[in-house]
Amino acid sequence: MTDKIGEMAWLDLSVNNAEQVKDFYQQVIGWQSEAVSMGDYNDHTVMSPSSGEAVGGICHAQGCNADLPPAWLPYFLVENVTESVAQVLANGGEMVTEIKSMGDDKYAVIKDPAGAVCAIYQKA
Repeated sequence: MTDKIGEMAWLDLSVNNAEQVKDFYQQVIGWQSEAVSMGDYNDHTVMSPSSGEAVGGICHAQGCNADLPPAWLPYFLVENVTESVAQVLANGGEMVTEIKSMGDDKYAVIKDPAGAVCAIYQKA
């Protein structure tokens, strides 16, 4: 995961059948996975087969991910998520979700003026 403002910090996929989809990408890409407890279920961090570095997640479309579309979602690192949200709205974008917390980090899913969806992410 990068720590440079403006770069893609993470890649997530939220789907109803995360276990099956995780297995699909393990076979197709060679990703390894690690379970991440979400309480009543596990989401999955996926790691690069060459570096072993965590590169993304395959998540169940429930809990905090219930309102996310079933598409790969890049998370771009921003300095201040609240200021970035103000710029989204001022420049013709839309909010898909409100600002959410992931531990001490914050993120929001947005839609640009063309309708493309991504997330903006602020590390604590």
